[in-house]
Amino acid sequence: MTDMTDTHSFENEAQLGDYYALLKPRVMQLVVFTALVGMLAAPVAVNPVIGFASILFLAIGAGASGALNMWWDADIDAVMKRTAKRPIPAGKVTPQAALSFGVALSGLSVMMLALSANLLAGFMLAFTIFFYVVPYSMWLKRSTPQNIVIGGAAGAFPPVIGWTIATGSFALEPWLMFALIFMWTPPHFWALALFMRNDYDDANVPMLTVTHGRRVTRNHILGYTVLLAILAVGTAFTAIGGWVYLATALVLNALFLKGAYDIWQRDEDLSEADNFAVERKFFRLSLWYLFAHFGAILIEAGLKPFGLGGW
Repeated sequence: MTDMTDTHSFENEAQLGDYYALLKPRVMQLVVFTALVGMLAAPVAVNPVIGFASILFLAIGAGASGALNMWWDADIDAVMKRTAKRPIPAGKVTPQAALSFGVALSGLSVMMLALSANLLAGFMLAFTIFFYVVPYSMWLKRSTPQNIVIGGAAGAFPPVIGWTIATGSFALEPWLMFALIFMWTPPHFWALALFMRNDYDDANVPMLTVTHGRRVTRNHILGYTVLLAILAVGTAFTAIGGWVYLATALVLNALFLKGAYDIWQRDEDLSEADNFAVERKFFRLSLWYLFAHFGAILIEAGLKPFGLGGW
């Protein structure tokens, strides 16, 4: 980690929007949605006030991890075009302020979630923040091409936390949702890395594209997508699945497999612009892929009280 105060004077006072950007709001949206699905898919009804408060505190915890990640990765963000305008490298927020902000929100979110829901949910949130900041950000991201594979677990915990908010315990179903996100993360980020490879090269981040090249990355994307499709379709026949989910999974995984195959069979001699078009399309599809699967799980949960969901 580089001290960003060496390159920026931070003369301008940080605005509210700068601190909001530290929370990684786009990532937070995914966290909130998958956690909400985990909570509502649970077999125990949650008081709406408690549920709203719990999801709010979980969102704050997700934002706290984003702020701590930006604090630690400020040197990398300053080099990469995709992240150079983030608050710290742009000179809008000091690293010290981001660190304090992240630590304060972490403590607040964990404590309040434990109080509003239960101790297990609070513990799971604390563990998720720790895993994202320490094992992933501080170690895996800069040391191994498997960074996004192992580190992807941090982004997969929210539905498990949502389930524990409702039940105060674990079960198979939230871990199936965890597995969906965990298996989706590598092809999602490797597609991004393929058309943003220069960024990772410049920042010396050992993404698979940097350490093993594009052909190996394409092979990995296809392999993980096949495994993901099997898992996603198979989930339809579990307690959180049903006809709505099955139809959604069949259509989306057919499209996702086709996209992964298109990436895999690309000729490396083609122009970068041609390759990037396919990879960008797959990356955009991957965003809809996850939202649609969890949306289908949510619909199944909503239909069950009327005897329509599930099998």
